[in-house]
Amino acid sequence: MGIEINKENIGELIAKAFENREIKVYYQPKFNAVNGKIQGAEALARWQMSDGVMISPGMFIPLLEELGLIIDLDWYMFRETCRFISEELKAGRKMVPVSTNFSRFHAREPKFAERLCAVTDEFNVPRKYLEVEITESALAFEGVDIIDFVRSIKDAGFDISIDDFGSGLSSLNFVKDVPASVIKIDKSLLSGNCESEKERIVLEAIFEFAHRLNMITVAEGVETKEQLGFLRTCGCELIQGFLFAKPMPEDDFRKALMEKADVRETEDILLTQSPATATQLLLNAVFKAFPLVIMSNLTRNSFYMMAYDNFSTTSCPSTGVYTELIVHGASTMHPEDQKLFSDTFEINDQIAAYEKGERTRRVVTRQLGDDGIYRRVETTNYYMKNPNSEDILAITLSHALE
Repeated sequence: MGIEINKENIGELIAKAFENREIKVYYQPKFNAVNGKIQGAEALARWQMSDGVMISPGMFIPLLEELGLIIDLDWYMFRETCRFISEELKAGRKMVPVSTNFSRFHAREPKFAERLCAVTDEFNVPRKYLEVEITESALAFEGVDIIDFVRSIKDAGFDISIDDFGSGLSSLNFVKDVPASVIKIDKSLLSGNCESEKERIVLEAIFEFAHRLNMITVAEGVETKEQLGFLRTCGCELIQGFLFAKPMPEDDFRKALMEKADVRETEDILLTQSPATATQLLLNAVFKAFPLVIMSNLTRNSFYMMAYDNFSTTSCPSTGVYTELIVHGASTMHPEDQKLFSDTFEINDQIAAYEKGERTRRVVTRQLGDDGIYRRVETTNYYMKNPNSEDILAITLSHALE
């Protein structure tokens, strides 16, 4: 390439590139981890100059970010993506949601969500085909209320993805509050090819909390069958990486959407899973069987809710004092069953029973649901010692019998 790109000329060069449409959108598909079908894609920028020379993203994107010009590239990419999706839908061809990247600088852009809507409305593209990707570093952008910023995008009808998760630690303070629906696991977490037990445990922990928050998980940078096999055991929904496909121009992406799924075979799940994964699979089975799961420390009179989904009543507190939980629980029971419930789970009686060798306690009561109907509910406590102390713990599993 005859032209050297630097801080002095990047602004002029990128402006001409936009005008001449030298910046091309390449689409990297996101594949269903189980059946191999394309379920989404990410729009990535590629610069092809008029003489055919390709400029690596690593040569111009860092400069644009440093000079604050990345905002212009982001909007250019978003418009081009909307144009492509609009053309495909008008032609009656298959289309999947496409994510576009927006840098942290947009958090300070006035009326960002309104501009998103204006562009999509201009091309008449339904919101369901567009996903806004925000990098993990954006979640710690100083001087910005990032929660309100992300919520405004969500309220406008766009799904939000946290990109490059795991490349830093800043986002851990925000994930619980940010209304994102997708989390992308950074490829750096797969650098050890999932052969290290520590690496597996870290990944499993990320997938666990993402699933508990009802977030869709995407693993990027997947290049080997070993990585794919392990990610499947973690319940990863979508795969993105060279193992399936590299970023491709519009024509190739269009063809890929029409092709039959190519499911990659991997090693047997029992050969690739780690002990931590087996524990997670067991927990998932428990959560499916019991809509109410509570972990309590009887010695310290405390509890927290591990799972609470589709139960007969939704008024149960999520954490707090155990004795207050029992009082609350008894108040939801049929008057004839309230004393039975309170006596069964009286805290001091349970502790004394454990010391005498009791390891389980079960009761069936009638509980009033939010719909005003009493249902028979089975509640079972399983007792054990905390492996790190002498505290007596109780795991409560409860489900409706009818």
